[in-house]
Amino acid sequence: MNNKKLPLKQTLAALTLAATSIGFASSTAASLNYNNSGLDSVNKNKALKSGHEYMIVANYPNQLNVLDLKSDSVYKTCQMPDRFGPGALQVSPDKKTAYILNNGYEDIYGVDMDTCDVTFHARMAQAPKERTKTLYAFTLSYDGKELYAVQNPTLLERDHYRVQPTRLAVYDTSSGLNAKPIRTLPSPRLVTAMQTGKDGGLYMAGADIYKMDVNTGEYSVAVPSRNWQRPRYVQPDVLNVWAVQTPTQDFTILYTTARFQEGSEDLNTADWLYGYFNINLETGKTETKDFGPITEIYFTGMRSPKDPNLVYGVLNRLAKYDVKQQKLIKAAALDHSYYCIAMNHDGSKVYLGGTFDDVAIYNADSLEKLGNIKLPGGDMAISTSQVFIR
Repeated sequence: MNNKKLPLKQTLAALTLAATSIGFASSTAASLNYNNSGLDSVNKNKALKSGHEYMIVANYPNQLNVLDLKSDSVYKTCQMPDRFGPGALQVSPDKKTAYILNNGYEDIYGVDMDTCDVTFHARMAQAPKERTKTLYAFTLSYDGKELYAVQNPTLLERDHYRVQPTRLAVYDTSSGLNAKPIRTLPSPRLVTAMQTGKDGGLYMAGADIYKMDVNTGEYSVAVPSRNWQRPRYVQPDVLNVWAVQTPTQDFTILYTTARFQEGSEDLNTADWLYGYFNINLETGKTETKDFGPITEIYFTGMRSPKDPNLVYGVLNRLAKYDVKQQKLIKAAALDHSYYCIAMNHDGSKVYLGGTFDDVAIYNADSLEKLGNIKLPGGDMAISTSQVFIR
């Protein structure tokens, strides 16, 4: 037996390397740990019905809920592995798989909505000493064969952290439970919401809204935000978090801005306005449009599926605007704040999610409250609400 002692410096280095390696291996081995959620799946094998309209939301302690929008009730609940947060969601083009960013922004899971089985899993970290977060920015290719995630890696050294370049990781969605990137490309920083166009271009909302070629990594500004050139307008303020998949195939993000009076740069006399950036994912057409005066702050907004001249926004109230007339039509008081807005495909109902443990339902025309869907478990926090037809 060799009893030769290593110098203290070498011993500490060896222990640190071993601990780092063990920690990485343990987190990989336990990457589908269901023991900490506290709630079991409900109606796990209750398959979704073709032609029916559903909505998905995620909530604490760690579950995915499928809501039936015909009866406005919980259809099934799927227990998720690891830990909750943020619960950002995207639905596959075939409407069979829900993809969820969870585990503290560090893992993406694909869930078969018919069985609640996890069929895809990708850790954002790609090296033993790396901690990597994806800040909401993930989506699927238009055909559902690839998944895109903007990753923000940090190397954890013994006595300091080193922030690494932001990257776009591309995954094959058929890769199973140990998915690795099939290619990695440099990415613009500050990207927090994404959607993919029919032509394959990836729209990335950051300082501006970029359009990237996911094969070459080349990108350009599709819709200027920080760098917009609008005479008499100040730089817009934008919140890019919830990438809602709309019935109209629009990628819509709200902004606030101020427009100076002619010949003046006095903010005291400026018009304070709400507007939206919009990209139609079918056609690629882009639009930057003011829709009304600022009366309050909204976290998310969307255009009506049955009348694109109507825009809805939500946070502390639910509001409806006439775009052409640029005026507030009506606003409804809420029981509490809601972060994420969604609508059914015929545009008759507005569904409000996020924050607490209920989804509120409103008549889209009158803004009359129709009811609530109470979720099992706790609050949704900043989870995305997505509506789809199977």
